[in-house]
Amino acid sequence: MKPIIKKSDEKAIRFLMENLSASERTKEMGTLQSELMRAEIVEDDKIPETVIQMGSYFEVQEISSKKRLRYSLTFPKQANLAENKLSIFSPIGVALIGFQQGQEFEWNLPAGMRKFKIEKVSQPTLSSAE
Repeated sequence: MKPIIKKSDEKAIRFLMENLSASERTKEMGTLQSELMRAEIVEDDKIPETVIQMGSYFEVQEISSKKRLRYSLTFPKQANLAENKLSIFSPIGVALIGFQQGQEFEWNLPAGMRKFKIEKVSQPTLSSAE
C-alpha cells in the first residue's frame, strides 16, 4: 500500500524533520522519510476525506486484541496523549499518515509487530472564523 499525502502536509513534515536536533532524530524519522519518499503526493484539494492526514481524527482497531484507538494526528508541539492527540513522529503516527479508512496494515511498534484496521477517518471542520 502506498500512502497518499497532500502537498502542504509533506512540506510541513519535511520542514520539521530538517530542523530537528541530533537528539530528536529517532528511528521513526528514518521510517517517516522513507514513507514520504514512496508516497503519492497530491494537491491539497485532491486528497480523499477518508485519508489520514495532519489534523485528521481516526479510529483504528488492533486486530488480535480488538483494542480500539482513537486519536487525532498532530505535529509534535500539539501532541498530548491525555487529549488523544498523537504526534506524526510517534511510531503509530508514522504508520498511519497517508492511509485510508478500511485499509489494514502491519507495523512494527516498540511492543512488536501489530496488525491494524483503520475503522474511521474524519477531518476537522473549520469554524466560521477561519
